[in-house]
Amino acid sequence: MTEAATRPRRDAGRAGRAGRTPARVRTSPQRLVSARHLAVFTTLGAGCVALFLATLVWGSVSIPVNEVVAILTGQEASRGTWTAIVLDLRLPRAVTAVLAGSAMALAGLAMQTLFRNALAEPYVLGVTAGAGVGVGLVLLPQGATAGLGATLLTAVAPLQGLGVVGAAAAGAFAVLLVMSAVAARVQNTVIVLVAGMMFGAFLTAITNVLVYFARPEAVVAFTHWQFGSFQGVRTGQLPVLAGLVVLGALILAMSTKQLNASLLGERYAQSMGMSVRRFRITAMAGTALLAGAVTAYAGPIAFLGIAAPHLARGLLGTTDHRLLIPGSALVGAAIALAAGLFAQLPGTDAVLPLNAALALLGAPVVLRVLLRINRTGGGFSV
Repeated sequence: MTEAATRPRRDAGRAGRAGRTPARVRTSPQRLVSARHLAVFTTLGAGCVALFLATLVWGSVSIPVNEVVAILTGQEASRGTWTAIVLDLRLPRAVTAVLAGSAMALAGLAMQTLFRNALAEPYVLGVTAGAGVGVGLVLLPQGATAGLGATLLTAVAPLQGLGVVGAAAAGAFAVLLVMSAVAARVQNTVIVLVAGMMFGAFLTAITNVLVYFARPEAVVAFTHWQFGSFQGVRTGQLPVLAGLVVLGALILAMSTKQLNASLLGERYAQSMGMSVRRFRITAMAGTALLAGAVTAYAGPIAFLGIAAPHLARGLLGTTDHRLLIPGSALVGAAIALAAGLFAQLPGTDAVLPLNAALALLGAPVVLRVLLRINRTGGGFSV
C-alpha cells in the first residue's frame, strides 16, 4: 500500500488516540447540517409571520397591511372600526391559532415517541375525546333536564369542580394512562391504533348521552364547540391559554434526552440510568396539559398532531427532539394559521368548521405517512 493511501488512516489513528477527530471529519458535516437547520427555522419563522399578518389582513373586511401594522404599534387607523376588528377579533384568533397549532404538534410528537407509533396523536388515540368528556361534564349539566337526566349527569360529573380546562386535562390524562397500559401489553401498533379509536368511540358515546339529556341551549353551545374554532377565545382568556401551553411545552422540552433515548427502546433508556416510569408520567402530564388546554378552548383538533411532527422530521432531516420540539411547534403554528385562514374564506362572511379545513390540509400528509409505513414494512418510521 502506498504512503499516500496509508497517510489518512494514520492521521485518523493519531487523532483517535489524542481523543479527537480530524478537523475535516469533525467540522464539515456539522456545518452542513447546521446550515440546513438554520435555513429551515428561518423559513418556518418567516412563514409563520406572513401567515399571522395575513390572518389580520384578510377576512370579510380586508384591511391594508400598513393599517394593520399601525394598529399593532399603537397608532391611529384610518377607520375606527378597523382597530376594533384587528384587536378584538382577528388578533386573538391569530394568537390562538399559533398556541393551539404549536401545542397539538408537540402533543403529537410526544405521543408518537411514547407509543413508538407513526400515527399516534391526541385525536386518533382518543385523548381529545377524553378531554371532550371532561368539557361535556362541565358544560352540559348546567342545562340538564330534571329527573333521570339530572340524576345521571350528577352521578358521572366528578370533574365539574375543576373547571373546563382542568376537566379537559384530567380527561386527556386518564386516556393517556389507559392507552399507555394498552401499548405496554400489546406490541402490535395497528392493534394500539384500533384500541385507541374504539376507546375514543366509547368516550364519544358517553358525550352523546350527556348531550341527549341536556337542554337545547346547552346542546347548541356544545355542538359549536365540537366543530373546533379559533374564534371563541377572547383577549382576557389568552394569558391562561398561553400559560398552559408554555408550561406543557417546557415539560416536554426538559425531557428531550429521555425522548431521544426512548426512540431506541425502554431497555436502552434503562441502561442509560433513566427512570422510564417517571419519564412516561411526566411526558404524559405535559401532553395532557397541551391537548386538554387546546381542546377546552378551541375544541377537538384533528390531523394536526399527526401532520406537523412528520413534516418537521422531513424538513429537518433528524429525529433529535432538541430540534424537533421547536421545529414541530413552528410547523404546527403555520398549519393552524393556514387552516384558520382557509376556514375564514377571505372576502366572504362564511366560516367553515376548523376540522374540515384541517382535514383538507392534513389528510395528504397522513396518506403519505401510511404509504411510507407500507414501504418500510410497518412499525415506527420517521
